[in-house]
Amino acid sequence: MVATPLDHLMLIGGSRVAARDGRWIDSFNPASGGIWARIPRATAEDVGEAVSAASQAFRAGPWPDMQAAERALLMLRLADLVEQDIERLALAETSDNGKPLWEAISQVGRVPKWLRYFAGLSDKQAGDLLPPEQNGILAYTSREPLGVVAAITPWNVPLLLLTWKLAPALVAGNTIVVKPSEIASVSTLLLADLINQAGFPPGVINIVTGYGSEAGTALVAHKDVAKVSFTGSEATGRRIAQTAGDGLKRVTLELGGKSPQIVFSDADLDAAARGISAGIFLASGQTCSAGSRLLVQRSVHKALLDRLSTLCSRAIVGNPLDRRTHLGPLGSKEQLEKVTSYISLGRSEGARCFIDGSRIRVPGFEEGWFCGPTIFTDVDSRMRIAQEEIFGPVLAMIAFDSEEEALHLANDTPYGLAAGIWTQDVGRALQLAPLIQAGTIYANMFRGVSPAAPTGGYKASGIGRENGMDAVREYQQTKTTWANLSSPVADPFPPTSI
Repeated sequence: MVATPLDHLMLIGGSRVAARDGRWIDSFNPASGGIWARIPRATAEDVGEAVSAASQAFRAGPWPDMQAAERALLMLRLADLVEQDIERLALAETSDNGKPLWEAISQVGRVPKWLRYFAGLSDKQAGDLLPPEQNGILAYTSREPLGVVAAITPWNVPLLLLTWKLAPALVAGNTIVVKPSEIASVSTLLLADLINQAGFPPGVINIVTGYGSEAGTALVAHKDVAKVSFTGSEATGRRIAQTAGDGLKRVTLELGGKSPQIVFSDADLDAAARGISAGIFLASGQTCSAGSRLLVQRSVHKALLDRLSTLCSRAIVGNPLDRRTHLGPLGSKEQLEKVTSYISLGRSEGARCFIDGSRIRVPGFEEGWFCGPTIFTDVDSRMRIAQEEIFGPVLAMIAFDSEEEALHLANDTPYGLAAGIWTQDVGRALQLAPLIQAGTIYANMFRGVSPAAPTGGYKASGIGRENGMDAVREYQQTKTTWANLSSPVADPFPPTSI
């Protein structure tokens, strides 16, 4: 297939390249349903070239000889370049995944903050001096990079979630091969130009695009990849873990979520309604930590539902380029079909579909993949809509009577990524926090993130942590060094007398 002006090239060894066999993947605009760009369909051979470039850059050339401050300077340059190009990068994300432009600008706008935070950690990677076993013996630990890291990123927040992997991996001294989702690769490919402008040595950062079953599988299985960092579905994460396990590779997996939000009768219901709506409906529910399970104390169930209904009635679903739009389309036609099938399933399970946003026709965008806020009531915790990740703007309300019941329901899910607690009794929230099986707990708020705050899941929500110093250590291995400074070396075969 011949290249067109819509095409975007990969980054391998510092060069922008198409797939070796010349094949492309169409990228669809979720608002119109039409093709707006094409990305290379990388083969296993393309992936092998990228890993080879990363491996060479890790072993030789300027990267392994750079001081921590020099690596930090490159990251700071990249942060400045991204900051100057936020709107173009955000527009690419909106065109790829349908996120409202204002939201994409906000998320891409955080990328420089993450890069600068981790650049600041680059010269703070210290080992430990160990207590001597005897006089004259020195023992200490040091932290070393792993080698080539594979980063497989999702379509819902492409650049920011890439930065969660890229920044700590680089700070730790690794090189990296990035494989973005085939649904939303363009913003990552645009970043390639900025990476080269920042002055990263060729091969330190490589970007390949293609299908997970082809490029992704080849990348995870490659013998020279030391670690895989993946954000996406639980099913794909399990397959990656199995493949990585065969090669004894390290993994960081940020997988699915079915996060509970617990509302007690003493909560500020207006604040809770706003936080709950933002936690499930913004981004059209397409976030792993979306608060999709609403546990409400029975005495305030109706009052909270009334407030949620009022907020939903004001939600504008429409053109993602219109600044007035609150919810854009879902990220793909397949995602729309999945969400609408779950809405049908909820009805068949016996739940009441109190607000149905299953398929919305937006004037001028009739072929777009739009879905509005949906609320189910009369939900039993055993229903599939209460147990399985839908990844859409669908909220399942479950009533409870006691604190003990609320805690049981909160943990009654295979996932454990995040949880919210709404109560004016902060002491109660802090007492419940350690009892909830989730990696992040929010009290009277929901979905806050920071480059300094570790993020990750319990149970089926994943392995490892992103962000903070914890993230850097996910990309390092510890070495212990012993040195004899002045202690006499014992004779292993001392002479004996008869």
